[in-house]
Amino acid sequence: MAGIPHDHYEPKTGIEKWVHSRLPIVGLLYDTIMIPTPKNLNWMWIWGIILTFCLVLQIATGVILVMHYTPHVDLAFASVEHIMRDVNGGHFIRYLHANGASLFFVAVYLHIFRGLYYGSYKAPREITWIIGMLIYLCMMGTAFMGYVLPWGQMSFWGATVITGLFGAIPGVGEAIQTWLLGGPAVDNATLNRFFSLHYLLPFVIAALVAVHIWAFHTTGNNNPTGVEVRRGSKAEAEKDTVPFWPYYVIKDLFALAVILAVFFAIVGFMPNYLGHPDNYIEANPLSTPAHIVPEWYFLPFYAILRAFTSEVWVVQFASFITNGIIDAKFFGVIAMFGAILAMALAPWLDTSRVRSGKYRPMFKWWFWLLCIDFMALMWLGAMPAEEPYASFSLIAAAYWFGYFFVILPLLGVLEKPLPQPATIEEDFDAHYPPKSTATPAE
Repeated sequence: MAGIPHDHYEPKTGIEKWVHSRLPIVGLLYDTIMIPTPKNLNWMWIWGIILTFCLVLQIATGVILVMHYTPHVDLAFASVEHIMRDVNGGHFIRYLHANGASLFFVAVYLHIFRGLYYGSYKAPREITWIIGMLIYLCMMGTAFMGYVLPWGQMSFWGATVITGLFGAIPGVGEAIQTWLLGGPAVDNATLNRFFSLHYLLPFVIAALVAVHIWAFHTTGNNNPTGVEVRRGSKAEAEKDTVPFWPYYVIKDLFALAVILAVFFAIVGFMPNYLGHPDNYIEANPLSTPAHIVPEWYFLPFYAILRAFTSEVWVVQFASFITNGIIDAKFFGVIAMFGAILAMALAPWLDTSRVRSGKYRPMFKWWFWLLCIDFMALMWLGAMPAEEPYASFSLIAAAYWFGYFFVILPLLGVLEKPLPQPATIEEDFDAHYPPKSTATPAE
């Protein structure tokens, strides 16, 4: 970790020195696993290993599934049924892959909201945060295209609705939509394109994860206090940190074991709980499902997309000043991607000098309201596009944008923070007082 003094790998034997001088891979691994880590990290810092596990799981199970899957509109659905019924362990591999995507998003949402609460996006970690948001976007793209591959009813109509959003872009929308679909409608070319990209993007995510880890190894980990590790000398740094191995490796592995116990219980006993029954019906372009919904992890942004109808005044105003270029459909698309952009811009929208939400009393209330708002949007995204859900969705969407673009900047000016500890060591000792070394009286 640049800037924090610590012991680096020193080869001892002749073979180690020979390898290290030509390919310092052992030194890189040593410096990674022995990296000085703030010693006051809590249980919300476990999601990194969960996400790493999920990425490996998705790639491994995906490689196996692709050996038996046929990316053709006439054969895709049957090939998935073949995997489920005829391939040895095929049902288990497919359920691991499908539910692994859900675990991936559970972990990434908790990882993101932890970062929002503890200010992990603030200087000098802005680039780390942006890379993380790029990983999230790639995850969303990968999951969407993967949802299309079983070629069930919800796969087909979900692809039709989502790709149709790009057609709302003025001027170039129709060309972009045709390029995405490979033709005028969702068909075999679409399935082939989505299959290829679904297989490719996880490796792009893996590369971005490597850069993400490199970035926070350069700037250092954030911690619950938001106070930086002292960098004056090795002795001072050691008062604030512990080596990642064995302390956090063991802690992370314990957390992973607990979460995997729950995950495998879901895979074993309720593997279709988070899926949609319509996706066990083969895609039929002539039969539209009564209610088209995406997977649960897209629902908050789907609710925002649907919230801005032509009856909303801000949509009418945007349409008026652009002479009709921005209609309700295009405004919804802008709002959906804008909701993600708002999170990405958090490093510049948050004007407070205090990093951690622990010491921001006003911020806490607004932040927990944001968490409730996110869950409400998730529920509303699964509801029909009718009243009262439409009005509730608009209110929830308004708060989402209001939090990032109004509340967060104003809190930095209006809020009076609580006193912060001077060092990480001080915070750690406050929670875990050092044992007295005094000799007890006789």
